Amino acid sequence: MPTAPTCTVTVLRSRQAASVLRPGTYGLTALLAALTGIGPLSTDMYLPSLPDIARLLSANEAQVQLTISSYLIGFAIGQIVYGPFSDRFGRKPVLMAGLAIFSVATFLCALASSVEMLIAARALQAFGGCGGVVLSRAVVRDLYSGARAGREMSLIGAVMGLAPIIAPVAGGVLHDMFGWRSTFVALCVTGVALAAIAIALLPETLKHRVAEPVTIGSMLRSFRTFLRHGSYCAHLGLAVLCFAGLFAWLSASSFVLQNLYGLSPLAFGLVFAIGSAGYTGGSIAAARVVGPLGLDRTIGIGSAAMAAGGVLMLCVVASGLRSGVVLTLAMAVYLAGMGFVLSQSIAGAMQPFPERAGAASSLLGFMQMTGSAIVGAIVGHLLGESAWPLAVTVALMGCGCLALWAATRRVRAASAP
Repeated sequence: MPTAPTCTVTVLRSRQAASVLRPGTYGLTALLAALTGIGPLSTDMYLPSLPDIARLLSANEAQVQLTISSYLIGFAIGQIVYGPFSDRFGRKPVLMAGLAIFSVATFLCALASSVEMLIAARALQAFGGCGGVVLSRAVVRDLYSGARAGREMSLIGAVMGLAPIIAPVAGGVLHDMFGWRSTFVALCVTGVALAAIAIALLPETLKHRVAEPVTIGSMLRSFRTFLRHGSYCAHLGLAVLCFAGLFAWLSASSFVLQNLYGLSPLAFGLVFAIGSAGYTGGSIAAARVVGPLGLDRTIGIGSAAMAAGGVLMLCVVASGLRSGVVLTLAMAVYLAGMGFVLSQSIAGAMQPFPERAGAASSLLGFMQMTGSAIVGAIVGHLLGESAWPLAVTVALMGCGCLALWAATRRVRAASAP
């Protein structure tokens, strides 16, 4: 017969289990989306402030661009770490550590007295914030597979897509009312709030922890296995290309739309939201069609839309039409296609590795962010008195994604469930 202490522990565990969010519920999807949304929030919310940051910290455009590139580099490096450690110790404790680092680093961003300090703090902020992205994908793979995983990723993308719609507008309002530092204060509060919610409601989804200690050797062995898998590499390439086009836009849009096209910080935030709405709409549509169409056809539709958006942007710049709204509408087409491609390519890449979902997510995120950081830095360096560097890069990424999808269909089909 159970003793009183045993009964008490059993009751407490039952109450804790009842308090967490269950798989398949919209509450869990929303929480995972919020954790994933830390990335776009941290990038998009301060975009309206970039010109003022350059002026107030006595920095040039190239130096301020490094606050974006350093974030991407920190995001890439951090993703290498979180996945393998979460496979070994569980998703939830590793996530909590990441959110703590993010919150402290974001507060340091608010205190930055020089552009060099801001660049360093942004890298640390990214190192902490990337845990939410890596581990949300791992949680999805723990719970779902195939088109069901793709649908969940699309739903997360649809909710997460609200971040780049709301973030620039909120950032523009905060900037106009309180200055650029207030953006990072708001982000710090958001990080602390998400940590509290995750502690209370997020379930631990890892069922079988990896027994092997986390070492550089064990991580490299896992990554080597992934990179030898044709389907993983094909889906990885699709994710990298579509994401690089996005970060070309993030790196250049504030300077193109404000300095070249004359938009104010608040007007920039409102126009930028138009493009972000394209991603949200694409993600919602993808969640509806991925079940009947499957991952491959959904990716194909999105790749075609991305290529069309890139070509349309080239046409807008070539026509000499200096309209921020029209340029952003072309990007909205690209981002709508990205809503189809990104979630499904991530689900497809992780499909063959359910036992190493964290590590597979880490490598994908590292490659994704590294490629984006390189492309963003190049676009930022080439920016001058023209939008051509932005338009050419977006077109190349969109057309490249479509070409890769067409060339690797047979390889990707080999691992389809």
